Amino acid sequence: MYVWPCAVVLAQYLWFHRRSLPGKAVLEIGGGVSLPGIMAAKCGAEVILSDSSELPHCLEVCRQSCQMNNLPRVRIIGLTWGHMSQELLALPPQDILLASDVFFEPEDFEDILTTVYFLMQKNPKVQLWSTYQVRSADWSLEALLYKWDMKCVHIPLESFDADKENIAESALPGRHTVEMLVISFAKDSL
Repeated sequence: MYVWPCAVVLAQYLWFHRRSLPGKAVLEIGGGVSLPGIMAAKCGAEVILSDSSELPHCLEVCRQSCQMNNLPRVRIIGLTWGHMSQELLALPPQDILLASDVFFEPEDFEDILTTVYFLMQKNPKVQLWSTYQVRSADWSLEALLYKWDMKCVHIPLESFDADKENIAESALPGRHTVEMLVISFAKDSL
């Protein structure tokens, strides 16, 4: 468990939009260390952190991140992508979903989007703010998004001051190629 390059870029995006976060309902999926979720909470959002219910050590890392950042009110729940659970069903509608480098293994993409689709049904105006590290030109998320009636907008890193090798005095994202996406339902009428 450590901070991935994508997490720093997504945290920078949150910082850039910090004035819009107070009071927003924010859920981070696949949180791990949860830098983006921690940033959202520090900026005034009502945050829930999640990681796989099948990986209790990941949930413990989320708890430790909250403790180290003096955020005792941040909820932590186990959500396994693609599984309907009491925790998923009980979630209130969210305004923003955060996902940092969850689009890592192509075999997980469908399960991730199943979970995101369910959450979008609760609030059709919710947006998924996601960063991913480009690792292969052999797969495309856009075809799956079309299947799930979603669309994405690529956000240029320079538009939120994240087009550097070192963000916030860290060595991240380094020379990694990171993309920033905002994913929402494709229907503009919602």
